[in-house]
Amino acid sequence: MLIAGTGAESALETARLTEYAANLGYDAALVRTPFFYKPQLKAANILAFYRAVADHSPIPVLIYSVPVFTGYDMPPELVIELANHPNIIGIKESGGDAEKIRRMVDGTKHIKRSATVTTTFAAVTPRMIKAAQAESSSESRELVSIGALSEKASGGNSGTAGLGSPAEQQDSAEPSIPAGLKTRQKEVGFQVLAGSAQKLLPALEAGAVGAVLAFATPAPTACYEILTAWKEGDAKLAREKQERVSVSAIRVASELGIPALKYALDLNGYYGGPPRLPLLPLTADLKAEVEKLMADLRN
Repeated sequence: MLIAGTGAESALETARLTEYAANLGYDAALVRTPFFYKPQLKAANILAFYRAVADHSPIPVLIYSVPVFTGYDMPPELVIELANHPNIIGIKESGGDAEKIRRMVDGTKHIKRSATVTTTFAAVTPRMIKAAQAESSSESRELVSIGALSEKASGGNSGTAGLGSPAEQQDSAEPSIPAGLKTRQKEVGFQVLAGSAQKLLPALEAGAVGAVLAFATPAPTACYEILTAWKEGDAKLAREKQERVSVSAIRVASELGIPALKYALDLNGYYGGPPRLPLLPLTADLKAEVEKLMADLRN
């Protein structure tokens, strides 16, 4: 699944970026909490912001709570309330608070939705349908416009001030699934996802169903092994795998940040490249530190 980060300080700009992401072919939008006008960001403001964006988004919306960068820690009560919106499907919770995750999971257990998945339980997206259609008709593959295929989100208020409704401009017909693409229906709940690699296991134990991790970009296997061990019920191995990444994840991802993540990507055979200003490349000493931290996490 392709997820685009579309969060901005206003609902209008966020809606525009989300529509643009949909037209590029993204499957979902990750919308961080607005934070610049903190004194005015009461519960009513946040509820109105996310509801307006979700009402007008042609693709599903994931809430993104990342207090280390925004300085705004979204209360679980707000998340639980927003989880009832039909176009808000989950949250990436990067605060690392296992008790908060537990409260969100408990508070959203009543939400049950039907999703179309493959026989291996991968989500069926309009991009996947388009590819299957192209293959079955021997046509060349192309990136599909999610906005053109997605069904208009239900329950929206098309009269929200300052926002157009891109969903109204799109074909509201549900895309037909090609005969060659075997699917089934699966009942899914509100998706609570961990956002901190150093606290992945506690988040999973608290009820998170998965994760979106910055540290997984340079060390995907090491992070995935934590999830796998937990899913298989091997608590001892899961703890060992968690301990293996915790120190490196804290230093590389949380403290040194994007320049270090990019350098770690280069070390592990991916492309990180230079950071964009105002971030600066690592010094030689910091590069040596990252090399040491990543030595046991090479793919």
